Amino acid sequence: QILSKGELQVSDKERHTQLEQMFRDIATIVADKCVNPETKRPYTVILIERAMKDIHYSVKPNKSTKQQALEVIRQLKETMQIERAHMRLRFILPAKEGKKLKEKLKPLIKVTESEDFQEQLEMVCLIDPGCFREIDELIRSETKGKGSLELLSLKDVEEGDEKLE
Repeated sequence: QILSKGELQVSDKERHTQLEQMFRDIATIVADKCVNPETKRPYTVILIERAMKDIHYSVKPNKSTKQQALEVIRQLKETMQIERAHMRLRFILPAKEGKKLKEKLKPLIKVTESEDFQEQLEMVCLIDPGCFREIDELIRSETKGKGSLELLSLKDVEEGDEKLE
């Protein structure tokens, strides 16, 4: 009876360590996915942890760290300048569907980096990560498998040293 329906007791220290680890994991996920919108540079994990403490974020042990990280991003937007890093995509669409599909994709695209229209439409652009699935489904359904979508980078950040003038 105890083995099949009983619960394992977790000591206070173990629970505390587990919550601390989840807190750190959430901060790491947020730091990986977000940038400062002005400089396009990533935030450090320590800075995110401090910001999470400032907004008094409490970890929920029964929710996944990724779900909580997305929740934290929403909450941090209210107090600091933080934004999900854009994804860089390239799509190649057949000429027939290209023009029609381009109009449907326009509202989902943040920045168009390059556009080439000869036999087919080839576009490199930056999108909000939340729109990826929607764009993918749109391209698949409209081109019936002829169009292709290629993920160039998961996050668009600026590397290198900042120059002071």
